Order: sequence, then structure tokens, then C-alpha cells
Amino acid sequence: MAGLEHIPRCLLAFLPLLCLLPTAEAMDGGDAVALLIGISISIFGFCICLGYYAKKRNEQL
Repeated sequence: MAGLEHIPRCLLAFLPLLCLLPTAEAMDGGDAVALLIGISISIFGFCICLGYYAKKRNEQL
């Protein structure tokens, strides 16, 4: 596996660049609400797709 020998070099090259990134700011109430709404919509959409797949697989559609 010739590609794996370059991983330590890449880590040494990108580690200083990661230190230059600005730190994340604290979340306020609006960000928390938006995050919860986004997670809820994502889970709801996943369940809809899963139900559609199950009905299609059982040939009920």
C-alpha cells in the first residue's frame, strides 16, 4: 500500500494550518432552536422515506 506512507507527511503539513483556523463561537438560543428544528425535520424526512421504501418493497403502492 504505497498510498499509506504519505499520511504522516500530510498530517504534519495540515496540522499547522488547522491551528490557524478561528475558534468556534458559542451558540445562542436561536442557533439551538434552529439546530433542533433541523434535526427534527431530518428525522421526520428519514422516517417518511423509510415508510415509502417499506410500502414499495411490499408492493402496497
